Amino acid sequence: MILTTDGDFNTGPSSDSYIVRLIEEKRKSGVFLSVLGFGMGNLKDSKLEKLADKGNGHYVYVDNLFEAKKVFVNELGGTLFTIAKDVKIQIEFNPARVESYRLIGYENRLLKKEDFDDDKKDAGEIGAGHTVTALYEIVPADAKEQAAKEDDLKYMDVKMSEEAHESPEILTVKFRYKHPDEDESTLLSQTLLDEGADFEDASTDFRFSAAVAEFGMLLRDSEFKGEADFGHVLKTARKAKGKDKEGYRAEFVRLVEMCQLLVAQR
Repeated sequence: MILTTDGDFNTGPSSDSYIVRLIEEKRKSGVFLSVLGFGMGNLKDSKLEKLADKGNGHYVYVDNLFEAKKVFVNELGGTLFTIAKDVKIQIEFNPARVESYRLIGYENRLLKKEDFDDDKKDAGEIGAGHTVTALYEIVPADAKEQAAKEDDLKYMDVKMSEEAHESPEILTVKFRYKHPDEDESTLLSQTLLDEGADFEDASTDFRFSAAVAEFGMLLRDSEFKGEADFGHVLKTARKAKGKDKEGYRAEFVRLVEMCQLLVAQR
């Protein structure tokens, strides 16, 4: 089911709790809900995202004809056909190689550690042709500037295993998902070796994703933005545009250029 709305429900049942219960009830019967947001002023963006989340669907805001073509023509299959539900990702870093780490974004999607193995806990969905990207900022264990140390625990002694020191692995990714018509999850696991590759040697998709994340931290004036600036975002994004068949990456570059001009005029 696809709902197009500005989220300002002013007829019929309008309380968030009632609507969420209704969506969760229909979700159990196999009816998934995706939401497309339209309009300005009265738009209830956070509410619409919540409804799509509870309905095992996707939320997209459509603000122009170009975005409408992207949603209704290029990506409609991914919106209509869910291939994996309650998708959860858990990453364990090797402490012998990673001093500390921070997930960039996804603040409203975080789960507790114990929720990963709990099949009753609702999580995100992946549609046909969709990909999910999560970026982590890490401090290597051999970095000159180390993260602030926490006080020693009083009742517990945490020690690093010998396997951690001997292993070339930098992390292990655990991926848990359910088929759309099943209630029991499947677990996949993959390790990643530390090959010491430079940022410039990474794929165009990775480098472009990093530019988008840097832009997001600038917009939010994140305390973790460091020396990030619009010029560096543009430099990284332009080098990582790739083929850009649909022009989405070029549109992002234009958006950053516009923000850079607005900030310069302050």
